[in-house]
Amino acid sequence: MDATDYFEIQNLIYEYAARLDQGDLDGVGRLFAHADVHIPGRSAPVSNDPKLLSELFRDFVRLYDGKPRTRHMMSNVQIRPNGTNRAKANVYVVVFQQTAELPLQPIIGGDYVDKFEKVDNVWRFSERIIANDLYGDLSAHGKYTYAPGGA
Repeated sequence: MDATDYFEIQNLIYEYAARLDQGDLDGVGRLFAHADVHIPGRSAPVSNDPKLLSELFRDFVRLYDGKPRTRHMMSNVQIRPNGTNRAKANVYVVVFQQTAELPLQPIIGGDYVDKFEKVDNVWRFSERIIANDLYGDLSAHGKYTYAPGGA
């Protein structure tokens, strides 16, 4: 893995945040077209199904004029080789939100644990574990009540 690989993987990580914060939920799904995505509260991962993943986000995330009014801030990005044409990453995430009713505040904190593979000279996600463990006021973020750690 060279510096170009590192930056391409890093850009994939950040692309998720950009698409989600812009309300491009179909684009979020396409990023994980070849991946298993583990979502808190869901017993089985979404596997290689961008349409289903987009629908799950669309069913849960409240949009305000097409956007969730969030900013995903990622830090402590650690990318490491994980075999030939494979890599893994750990990322801290804090999600901020502000709406007309909700003052600017952090609403979610946690980690993304990712795996990547390089196919036809292009890096892509092969797995994402959304490991959120800190929750604030999610009332303006989700369309239904979410119980962290619940089913």
